[in-house]
Amino acid sequence: MIRVRFAPSPTGNVHVGSLRTALYNYLFAKQNKGTFVLRLEDTDRTRYQEGSVENLLHALYTTGVIPDEGLQLENGQPVEKGEYGPYIQSERLSIYKKYIQKLLDEGKAYYCFCSKERLSRLRDEQRAAGETPRYDGHCRNLTPEEVQEKIDAGEPYVIRLKLPENTDISFNDVVRGKITINTKEMDDQVLIKEDGFPTYHFAVVIDDHLMKITHVIRGEEWLPSTPKHVYLYQCFGWEPPTFVHLSNILNSDHKKLSKRQGDVAVEDFLEKGYLPEALINFLALLGWSPENDQEIFSMDELEQAFDIHRISNSGAVFDREKLNWMNGQYIKNASNEAIVNGIKPFIEKDSKLQVPADDRKDIWLQKVAELLRDRIDYFAQAPEQLEQILDDHYQIDGSDEAQDILHAETVPILYHALESKIEAADQWNADYIQRDIIKSIQKEHKKEKIKGKMLYMPIRLILTGSMHGPDLALIMDVLGQETCLKRLHHFAEYAKEEK
Repeated sequence: MIRVRFAPSPTGNVHVGSLRTALYNYLFAKQNKGTFVLRLEDTDRTRYQEGSVENLLHALYTTGVIPDEGLQLENGQPVEKGEYGPYIQSERLSIYKKYIQKLLDEGKAYYCFCSKERLSRLRDEQRAAGETPRYDGHCRNLTPEEVQEKIDAGEPYVIRLKLPENTDISFNDVVRGKITINTKEMDDQVLIKEDGFPTYHFAVVIDDHLMKITHVIRGEEWLPSTPKHVYLYQCFGWEPPTFVHLSNILNSDHKKLSKRQGDVAVEDFLEKGYLPEALINFLALLGWSPENDQEIFSMDELEQAFDIHRISNSGAVFDREKLNWMNGQYIKNASNEAIVNGIKPFIEKDSKLQVPADDRKDIWLQKVAELLRDRIDYFAQAPEQLEQILDDHYQIDGSDEAQDILHAETVPILYHALESKIEAADQWNADYIQRDIIKSIQKEHKKEKIKGKMLYMPIRLILTGSMHGPDLALIMDVLGQETCLKRLHHFAEYAKEEK
């Protein structure tokens, strides 16, 4: 049975690259009726950040990348579920102690008492000589008596992996094919740190084996370390999992995605009002390509289409414009209720907007949602777009084309007809406005040929100052009857001044 895992460290908000890794693991598991395990690698206590676990689970559950086993949410609280726990590394120290002792007993690991000062000096000397910094094996051949003497004296130590000399270590990667590295290019990796906690490189092998992980799908930054992991599997006589190393997500400058060029945390995008399903759709296509040209996928469709063998071995650029386009497509096809829920918190926080009183707010927001449906790429853009529409201090387009339209001989007729119908309106909604005001004017003034461009554009210019924009009846509906009249009269003053 296929078993995969996502094993992040609790060091802050979840990076979009990490979410993509989790997503690929999730999709591969679902496609193969396997199990997606969430494990927490928290043995680096210096980097631990409070609230990281909650942030991680919120990001996964909000985007629908929900674990089948391991760390999960239950009644809003993190819990561990499954038969292979604990799923938090700091709770597995007794397990690591057992396996490190086995390596020590078999001479496959050794105590190292070198001070940080010595190691720093060694690295400086190697760099100065043009060599790759690596541990020189100073403590590899200490006798058991020497080791015990140092331990008894209270000298701090780490435990290192004893790599064989001048030995090729090979493994197959689904994305990159066969990879071989000689131990001359490798370091005797620290397995247990001074504080007694395991390093990632030791714990990951123990955990993946004991949790029966069949496929390790992770970022390419772990590729150089994989030979050490493979050797550890050999030391224990275990079958290694299948490795799949994903290429980095890149900035527009083709360097690894970083905060220097904008948001990179899942939370950043969710807080700006990107739809979780659009973010997932976008991330799925960063490094994987479907067999056809389809771009919009539901999660169910991704589960069907995803193919681990179609993962690219080159980096994918995080194209923010493409994300905006894709999210805009999701908004266009969203229900009014979903758009209202999305824009509401942003609009309510904007002090420049005059939001109607509570008894009218929900209906007004539904009108706004329909108005903005085709005009925003993500919900945080709603206030700015709405401000432009609701701003009573708008400037009327001064271009020659706009002025020609406003100075047409039919405009005074249109103005008075519009004023009369707005004043007489006994209801106010987009359907009424379209039928009983705009279309009615067209019917009543066939002789004057007030239709098409000479009907819609003058009204739009008078009421918004612009020749183009959202549906005119929707704009008038959102502005309200009183504001439309006020803007008509404002235009009358403007026309007098122009003369």
